[in-house]
Amino acid sequence: MCFYRATTPGSNAGGRNTYGDNPLDGRRGGHAVRNPIDRLTRGLPHGWRVAIDWLVTIIGAIVIVLAVKQWVINPYRIPSSSMEPTLHCAKPTYGCEAGFSDRVLACRFCYDLWDPKRGDIVVFTTPPKAKQVCSEGGTFVKRLIGLPGDEYQEKEGVVYINGEKLNEPYIQDERRDLRNVAAFRIPVDEYYMMGDSRNGSCDSRDWGTVPRKNLIGKVVATYWPPSRISVQ
Repeated sequence: MCFYRATTPGSNAGGRNTYGDNPLDGRRGGHAVRNPIDRLTRGLPHGWRVAIDWLVTIIGAIVIVLAVKQWVINPYRIPSSSMEPTLHCAKPTYGCEAGFSDRVLACRFCYDLWDPKRGDIVVFTTPPKAKQVCSEGGTFVKRLIGLPGDEYQEKEGVVYINGEKLNEPYIQDERRDLRNVAAFRIPVDEYYMMGDSRNGSCDSRDWGTVPRKNLIGKVVATYWPPSRISVQ
């Protein structure tokens, strides 16, 4: 009479452990496969290995954060009153309405997927002339008013695009100016940027249009302070 002994995973009929023969098991010869860091730090004291593991984790997290800021989304603080009342800056800066500056998020890849639209609030790098005429330049936040190919004109503070008056409900009457800008055609791949607080904004009326390559991203949300959290 023959008897057959039941086998379990990891053993054969002869009782020999076969884990080391299974490539899906994750072990070789009874030992767990080590990751590259484990292999590199083998032989070091336990405390050193723990410290190196934490260091690698922290560096990895920093790299991920920097990559997100560079290619996905980036936070910005509103420093001036040029976009009041849409985006607040903090008192006592002139023209500011709030106790805390708004913090916004700009989508850095959005304009790789679709074209900028009129009315978008945009983070961008100013042309060199901005520093000459406004005593400042660099990274600005303004509203996109004119698109490539548009005919732009301003009469006593009222904007006309292609001969039609532009509806701008975001502008308060006391923040308008009476500026006049003769009609002109916005060049290809250039954009006309203006602040919502027209009488306190240094913008395209002063330093000209902005090349598309200077656009950093579209403002998609306000995330601080809590009372101002919103999606654009």
